[in-house]
Parts: sequence; structure tokens; C-alpha cells
Amino acid sequence: MKAKQRKAKGNDHSSSMASKQRAKIAKAMQAPEQMEIVNRHAGGIDCGSEEHYAAVSPESVEEGEPFVRCFSAFTEGLDALVEWLKDCGVTTVAMESTGVYWVALYQKLEAAGIEVFLVNARHLRHVPGRKTDVKDCQWIQRLHSFGLLSASFRPEDMICRLRSLQRHRLNLVSAGAAEIQHMQKALQQMNLHLHHVVSDISGLSGLRIIEAILAGQRDPSQLAKLRDPRVRKSTVAQMEAALVGDYRPEHLFVLDQSLQAYRFYQARIEECDHEIEPLLQQLAERFECSSSPLAAESSQPEVIQDQAAQSQTARPIKPKRKRKPKANQPKIDLAGYLQRICGVDLTQVVGLDVLSVLLIVSEIGVDMSKWRNAKAFCSWLGLCPGNKISGAKVLDRRTCKVINRVATTLRLAAQAVGRSNTCLGIFYRRKKAHLGPAKATTATARKLACLVYHLLKYKDQYREPDPVTYQLKVQKTILNKLQKQAAALGYQLLPTALVPA
Repeated sequence: MKAKQRKAKGNDHSSSMASKQRAKIAKAMQAPEQMEIVNRHAGGIDCGSEEHYAAVSPESVEEGEPFVRCFSAFTEGLDALVEWLKDCGVTTVAMESTGVYWVALYQKLEAAGIEVFLVNARHLRHVPGRKTDVKDCQWIQRLHSFGLLSASFRPEDMICRLRSLQRHRLNLVSAGAAEIQHMQKALQQMNLHLHHVVSDISGLSGLRIIEAILAGQRDPSQLAKLRDPRVRKSTVAQMEAALVGDYRPEHLFVLDQSLQAYRFYQARIEECDHEIEPLLQQLAERFECSSSPLAAESSQPEVIQDQAAQSQTARPIKPKRKRKPKANQPKIDLAGYLQRICGVDLTQVVGLDVLSVLLIVSEIGVDMSKWRNAKAFCSWLGLCPGNKISGAKVLDRRTCKVINRVATTLRLAAQAVGRSNTCLGIFYRRKKAHLGPAKATTATARKLACLVYHLLKYKDQYREPDPVTYQLKVQKTILNKLQKQAAALGYQLLPTALVPA
């Protein structure tokens, strides 16, 4: 009984402490005169699917006029919102990134010359006592006036246009891949093991055979003659055995529908490529006109200094072998456009191809001044270990969960790098041995991100270091560490004598 009373007393004490803390927070929020106003002509907007609530400083409106107004999400309402902000003398506005509801309003405000701060909603959702749209927009306006909000990254308008087309293209590729799976399932249900005898059923041989099946051909020997002479996965006899099946009409119907849908998406991808090409040409011409050689700085970053020190032992630059574009790769000359836009050939970096570089450029652009250094860029990508420390005790060092297309591309490139005989490949396999594949992928992706940052910022030509020199450097580092550990234990390391054969 006494234990229950002590527990109840402890709960009452904790609840009273929490109520006192909430009262202090409320008092601080009600006393803005204690903080310095940084943005005096600031506004705050709470975006919604049907209505947008906007708030300005009470000093920006006449006495008796409302400083919080509601506007429709239609274009007419957006125009009225922009005009009202301009009449109130607002020069900078903060808004939450709520879904895609903010995109049209952001573009309107940007066209009107108003500085827009797109704020991460996670930075504002933990504020207690503000659960209405009216109070939410007022809180955003107050925080922005005190300069307590940081804007999320958003590239320039031309890059945004390229990003929209590139993301749409990726969606079309995913839809086309789903139709390939539907074709393979229909063939499997008819016991036609085409995917076992050809590497890709959407390739030249696979599509020929599927078209012949839909045209009424059932003879396995005749179907096997449609294979390309370059097929090495199976013999003619194996292909004939795999093409004996049960041709049911419902599965043939599904196969025909899936093939038509696949070709439809391929045609849409080609149209999307034709839409992307003039945009790339405009960007290339613009960046060529505005580019100027950067002056050599007295204090270059450490990565650049390392590359300069390794230039004597670096491999000679060998251009990557040009291959025919695959099924989902654009037929246009992406490499030429991207090199003109970036000012440097990023495809020379091991693990990066033209599609990877196109995605990186379409997502972040080529202006690296948005990030203060390479570490900030890697942190924005979610490729850096976190620091969660309390009471001088490390609670967590895991990387932040960030959904970023550039980070995903770099992780995929890191896995491909791990199979190469390069310095990054050696680094990946070394980290994988004692950290596991997941952490090794993140660590290698971070190195790729640093390379991309410095190449885009300083326009230096990438030179692949010699893997033998890198391996010797790693062995020297390991040896120095072992010698220090042995000295700390009172021992001395001596090289073993060579034993004659």
C-alpha cells in the first residue's frame, strides 16, 4: 500500500513538473519581445489540399484588418494570396512541404519575387498546443521572423523541369518492367520456359519468339530458328525442349495484352527522351556560356590534395568503352550533353554510367555552393553516421533514414564498385570483411558522393589511383597500428625471415 502511495506521489510530481515545463514554453512563445526579429517582413503559410492559410505580422496590416487569411487552392486563390502578401509588404515566406500541395504556390511566389523557405514538416510537428491551421500558420510566421527556420534544398527552375521528366521516365521504366513480369508469368503458366534459355525475354530473340507464338506458330523447331546467333546461354536442342508447352487461349490473351502494354511503355519512354533532349541542350548551352575557369585556391580540400599527390602514381585515363544502349537507355547522346553541363566527365568515375549521372544532375543540378562542404553534402544524402549523444554516452550512430534518389543511385553504384579491381573496390571489400555488406555499401557510397561533390565544384579531371599503390598504403597503415599495439603491450614486432624453398 505504501509502495502504491509513493508511486502515485511520484507520478503527481512528474506530471506537475511536465505542466510547469509546458507553462514555461507557453510563456516563452507569448513573449516574442525577448528574441531578436531577423525577418521583419516575414509570412507563414500552412498548405492544404483545398485551402491555404497565410499569416503575416500584425504590423504589416492596418488596424482592424485580419493578419491571418484563408485562400482557396485554386489558381484564382493562389493569385489572390500572392497579391495579399505583396500588399502587406512581405518579402520572405515560410511554408511546410506538405505532399505536393505546395508546388504550385511555391512557383507562384517565386515568380512574384518573394523569397520562399520550404521547411521540413518534421521540424515543426512536435510543437504542443498547435493543432489548427490558423495557429499553425501563425507559428510558422513567428519562427520565420526570428530566423529559426532553415530552407530545404530545391534546385533552380530548369533543373526542376529536367527532374520532373526524369522521374516520369523512371516510372515508365518501372511500368514496362512490370509488363515483362506479366509476360514471363503467362509463359510459365503455359509451361514455356523461355526465360531459362534466353537471358532476357524482352531482348531480340525473346520478342521474336513471343511474336511468333502469338501469330500461331507452335512448332518448337521453327521457334528455335528465331533465336539470335549470339545466344550462348542454351543450345538449339535445349531451346526446342523449353518451347514445348500447353497453349491455352486465356494465357495467350494475357501474353498478347502484356506485350502490347510493354511496347506502349517503350514508345512513351522514347517520347520522353525526345522531350528531355532539347532541355539538356538548353542547359548545356547555358552552362557553357556561364562557365569560367576557377582560380586556384591557396587552401584546397584534402581530397583534392590527395589526388594531386597521387597524380604521379595514377592510372592513365582510359575512356570507357562505348556500348550500344540497352533496352531502357536513351538513344540520344547523353554523354556529350552531360559533360558540357557538368564541365567534367563524371562517367570516368568507376560505378557511374550516363543514366546515373543524368539522375544526379536532374536531382541536385551542378551548383555545389548550396552545401558548405562535402561533409554537409553527404549528410544531406543520409550517408553519414549520426551522433546521438547524451550524458557523454553514445546512444546511436546509425545513419539517418533519408529517402533520396541520389543516395540510392550511389549505393547501387557502390555495390557495382565492390566487384571491380580498383581502389574503391578494395575499400569496399575491406569494409565488408569487418562491418558487413550494408555498412560497406554506405561507406563506399559516401566516398562516391565526395568525389561527385569535388568534381562538380572544382571541375577537376578524375584520375583513378593505382590500386597497387593504394593496397601498399593500406598495408602500411595496418602495420603501423600493429606496431603501436605491440609497443603498448611491451612487445616489438620483427619481420619473419624468408625460408628458402
